[in-house]
Amino acid sequence: MPITAKTLTRTVISFFLTAVFLYLAFRNANFDELWTSLKSANVAWIIALVPINVFSHWIRALRWRYMLTPIKRDTSLRNLFSAVMIGYLVNNVLPRAGEFVRPYVAGKLEHISRSSALGTVVLERILDTVTFLFTLCIILFLYPNALAPFVGEVEGVRVYFLLGSLMLLFVATVAYFKSGFLFRFVKVAKPLVPKKYAEKLDEIIEKFLSGINVSGAREHLSMIAFLSLVLYAVYGLALLVAFYTIEPIAAQGFDFGTAMVLLTVATVAYVLPAPGGMGTYHSFLTFTLVSLYSVDQVSALSFSIITHEISYLTITVTGIVYFLKDHLRVSEITAQTDAV
Repeated sequence: MPITAKTLTRTVISFFLTAVFLYLAFRNANFDELWTSLKSANVAWIIALVPINVFSHWIRALRWRYMLTPIKRDTSLRNLFSAVMIGYLVNNVLPRAGEFVRPYVAGKLEHISRSSALGTVVLERILDTVTFLFTLCIILFLYPNALAPFVGEVEGVRVYFLLGSLMLLFVATVAYFKSGFLFRFVKVAKPLVPKKYAEKLDEIIEKFLSGINVSGAREHLSMIAFLSLVLYAVYGLALLVAFYTIEPIAAQGFDFGTAMVLLTVATVAYVLPAPGGMGTYHSFLTFTLVSLYSVDQVSALSFSIITHEISYLTITVTGIVYFLKDHLRVSEITAQTDAV
């Protein structure tokens, strides 16, 4: 299947963004010192990052299983994990496209409506935003100095950041619980749709709403919320373990709170449309470690490289394994990415 102009344009923009942020991250780097730092990294702690990364994706698949119960009960956790990893594999190449590939794979393996599965993925992103904003509120309250690299008078603006985060948390929470109601406003645009597509639009909206209306599954809301917090905690654990990979950073005795501060920064970096957070992650985390925690440039950049590349390679290898095991074709995945 030929690559569409839209896909090509999006790919060019994504890789341009990656190039810009990679330049910003590495422009002042001493590559001899950087290589020495990477060679001296603790291999045992680096290896320990792999199962933690895999476990975080497994938790995401488990939470998704609960979110899918209104559509189909007793979905295979193995199949959902496969869909998650293949979706992330695609995101490593083309940002956001994996969000469309994941429900396609789940739909094919589990024989469920792909539109409904897509609805749960959208709802999952809302839930991730709620969790992120909740964590951000806690971080700003407990670690006000986290704002130091970005603002002059920390105490003067701390309350505004906190109030703003709480407001956004409230909005995101409402969007989660009333997402079905909000999405129905899409039907307002129905008169603008050509007649021959109107019926298909109705069908897609109804299937989408059946997936996005997970908030009606009250029996699982507490477990979904719990797994969301666990998921974010495991992400933080991965960064905490990574502190021990670089000796100068390990010597500073950073705690779990520091890991969570870095996690909020990393989350923002991944929001930008760079494939797999390439460049944006390196630039943001290096800047934060140097500016906020006075880590030397070489150690900070080494830490960013190790944590990002371990995650990137884990996703890539695992995604390819499941892609091959589930007998998927590149043409199938390409068709889904062209729909983004």
